Amino acid sequence: MITVRENCVLAKQAAPYLLSLTTAQKNEMLSHIAKALVSRADEIISANKIDLETNAEKPKHILDRLMLNETRIAGMSEGLLKLIELDDPVGEVVDDYQNYAQLNIKKVRVPFGVIGIIYEARPNVTVDAIGLCLKTSNAVVLRGSRDAVESNKKLVAIIQETLENNGFKSDFIQLVLDLSHESSSAMMTARGLIDVLIPRGSARLIQAVVENSTVPIIETGTGNCHAYVHESADKDMAIKLIHNGKLRRLSVCNATESILIDESVYKKFLPDIIADLTKNGVIVYGCEKTCSVCDGVTPATDEDYATEYLGLAISCKVVKDYKEAVEHINKYGSSHSDTIIAKDESAVAYFQRYVDSAAVYHNVS
Repeated sequence: MITVRENCVLAKQAAPYLLSLTTAQKNEMLSHIAKALVSRADEIISANKIDLETNAEKPKHILDRLMLNETRIAGMSEGLLKLIELDDPVGEVVDDYQNYAQLNIKKVRVPFGVIGIIYEARPNVTVDAIGLCLKTSNAVVLRGSRDAVESNKKLVAIIQETLENNGFKSDFIQLVLDLSHESSSAMMTARGLIDVLIPRGSARLIQAVVENSTVPIIETGTGNCHAYVHESADKDMAIKLIHNGKLRRLSVCNATESILIDESVYKKFLPDIIADLTKNGVIVYGCEKTCSVCDGVTPATDEDYATEYLGLAISCKVVKDYKEAVEHINKYGSSHSDTIIAKDESAVAYFQRYVDSAAVYHNVS
């Protein structure tokens, strides 16, 4: 087994190869990989079953993230095909002007070089990362978790074999097989070999990388996501959107983890919203007012409001108005995804302007 440093060196040496590829060649590579994933789905599922059996005692949300089937593999393949449709960012001229001294100055997009990614039990990230790095002409060093080791090994092997069989090099893709704690540290300190490091996973993983990396990082976020029900909301819509946001898939990072609702309508709306969730097995942690109108609700703490549950649990708080809702989200949220359910345009405008999140939605889950 090669060392992490050797993985990084190989990726660094392979990075110039990607610069020699045309957009058409990169898209051809993505197409070959997409087809291979589907045609060799049985192999991937067999490897994934080993991981599932090894981790059978883990929480359900971990197993859900870990599990691959034909539908999810087809989705991974479709994601690669969608990348083909996107413009190639490499070489794009962002700005072009002449300065006071008549010098022609251009700002042009170029690859980072080598991207390192440390992630947890999501083998789909392996394919996503390779596809995105290939499209942007970046070599990649992947360090997945022990939970998904067999799935990741099979996916990378299939991708590398497919590229080699179609006349392309594949050593710009490096999978770290040393899954010790030291291997993560080695990536965090591989300055000069890794150009940027991306942690993707739990808050603990992200924080560890943020605090210890000497390599520049792109910090990703955990998903403590809110659904806020304004007094102008349609009640039936609120019930459906919260149901979908919480229950469609529990383990995704943009699942609804907290409900906020205006004081003026909570007595009318909340009993039905909470009843719909509890009959589907959701445990609700609520404020005093929530507990007063809904059966079976556990009193909430500040920790509950800050929790990404990733399972059959959710927090709920009654707020005075949309301004208090925004304050609550910005205090307890994770700057990921939050939605307002409302008809009032001024409330929607305020919410979308002042909620500090990457994605802010209106009347969708």
